[in-house]
Amino acid sequence: MQDAAANQQARQWGQGIAIVAFAWSLLVGAETFAQSTSTFSQDFRLWSPVFMTVKLPSSSLAYMEVNPRFADLDEAGHIDQLILRPALGYQLTENLSIWQGYAWVGNFNQRHTPPQSPFFDESRIYQQVLYKRKFDSFTITSRTRLEERWIEHVDGTAVRFRTMLRGQYPLPMAPEWALVGYEEIFVNLNTVGARGPQAGFDQNRVFVGINRTFSKYVNLDVGYQNQLLNSRSIPDLANQMNHMVLLQLFINL
Repeated sequence: MQDAAANQQARQWGQGIAIVAFAWSLLVGAETFAQSTSTFSQDFRLWSPVFMTVKLPSSSLAYMEVNPRFADLDEAGHIDQLILRPALGYQLTENLSIWQGYAWVGNFNQRHTPPQSPFFDESRIYQQVLYKRKFDSFTITSRTRLEERWIEHVDGTAVRFRTMLRGQYPLPMAPEWALVGYEEIFVNLNTVGARGPQAGFDQNRVFVGINRTFSKYVNLDVGYQNQLLNSRSIPDLANQMNHMVLLQLFINL
């Protein structure tokens, strides 16, 4: 009985730490939003992607992502993007897998000059290497992706490299809760016309938050993500900084 009570108390402490970590991540976002210099165009956003990974026979894998993104939440708010991203993969080792995928990106309510439409879409194919390793007290995930992009109203193929490193630390007193952080860097490898992406740094994303494991099949990230965009192709917008609440659901079957 005493052991059960101690475990319950430890679990409550763990949940409390997770809640404090989440509140801290949002506070960091608010402070960053308040203190950013006027050289940045800023926006408050919500991303709520769902990721599903399915193990298939013979070490094959299937993946599907549905990723709605909402912008201007400090005003009226509206959908900004919808990404649909399927892929097929192969598990090379316990920790390493390779992937080939496609993405459709719908961009809504974009800046435009009539009679141009506020909507344009983009198609991508991508190749990906995913490495995930669990240690005694934490898990690291490395994802490297090469994207070939065909953007409406842009002639040619834009090529972009992106790489992400994620760390996850389960709380010893409540292992279903974990502290999470990651960073992802994007680099355009070529310049595509006057209206397309330009070679060089494209964007950087940094996330801090918590993860809650509900079962071996389902877990959820909640926290703050900062996105810094280098929008050099858009006049009078040298840099864009987006502050967002990120809710991402992972389903592994």
